[in-house]
Amino acid sequence: MAETSDSGAFVAFERVQKSYDGETLVVKDLNLTMPKGEFLTMLGPSGSGKTTCLMMLAGFETATYGEIKLAGQPINNIPPHKRGIGMVFQNYALFPHMTVAENLSFPLEVRKMSKSAREAKIKRALGMVQMGAFAGRRPAQLSGGQQQRIALARALVFEPELVLMDEPLGALDKQLREHMQFEITRLAHDLGITTVYVTHDQTEALTMSDRVAVFNDGRIQQLAPPDQLYEEPENSFVAQFIGENNTLEGVIKSISGNTCEVQLDGGEVISARPVNVTEVGQRTRVSIRPERVEMDKSRLQEGAHTLKAEVLEFVYMGDIFRTRLRVAGNTDFVMKTRNAPDQVRLQKGQQIEIGWLPDDCRALDA
Repeated sequence: MAETSDSGAFVAFERVQKSYDGETLVVKDLNLTMPKGEFLTMLGPSGSGKTTCLMMLAGFETATYGEIKLAGQPINNIPPHKRGIGMVFQNYALFPHMTVAENLSFPLEVRKMSKSAREAKIKRALGMVQMGAFAGRRPAQLSGGQQQRIALARALVFEPELVLMDEPLGALDKQLREHMQFEITRLAHDLGITTVYVTHDQTEALTMSDRVAVFNDGRIQQLAPPDQLYEEPENSFVAQFIGENNTLEGVIKSISGNTCEVQLDGGEVISARPVNVTEVGQRTRVSIRPERVEMDKSRLQEGAHTLKAEVLEFVYMGDIFRTRLRVAGNTDFVMKTRNAPDQVRLQKGQQIEIGWLPDDCRALDA
């Protein structure tokens, strides 16, 4: 049984860099530690470096510089099959000529397990993913969702302490995807497996993870639990990439402790929490989440800001109404309101007043 190192880190990237051509770095000076049992998601757009990090951890890519450690031991020079890591890919990677049971038996045979031990482990793994009745089928006789369950069972069958998943739900339809998100998270936590999950789907990252590392341009922009990432983005990239977000451009007029005054480009002055801005005169991008915008004055406390707005679009979405507004010159400003019996249905062209609390508003880098 592998133990964690003295620092408590089970997985550690120490100053890791990766270049494919000797010039351009696709991963830049990555420092990241994970405790045992954590479910960490690497999230980011295509080309941000997240999959390269996963592949270096798996052993399919080699770090150009720096060290990767597992349970305190450097693994840079250990081949993939000796790292004892389970892998799940988007394309399932099942052997088409083998039955489900034979697919699951393969990693156990490689580890020279006895037939009876193999059979017990296969039965247990298929039970975990509710596929016990499918042992004799071939992959071609299974649906996409069933194949993904088998791929998951194969990654878990030899009871690894670390499982890596690269966009594993990308090929599934929305409903099945959401169902599998909860299945995977439940299994990982029930079994106490350390999981590194790669996706570009932010909803997936927010619903599944203990922590999310947001990647862009080869660097981690922010590493935090999902709620903190959403409520307290540390820069403009994270604010824009995670969830829907409104931005208003302006200039810092004054800063005092946890509050700053921002003069918007439209002339209006509002208060916000300064994040990544330090001086008067600096350009800023103010960030407000659509569900924090109110038009019901009774819900706004003292110190709230109100701005005039024009309704450009009012869309019924079942549980919510999504209203697109023109606010301070921005025509993509969105307000989300709950579908409640007393909700006013707005008309295109209508002039309204909206507001929010200064605490819900963040002045970020421009």
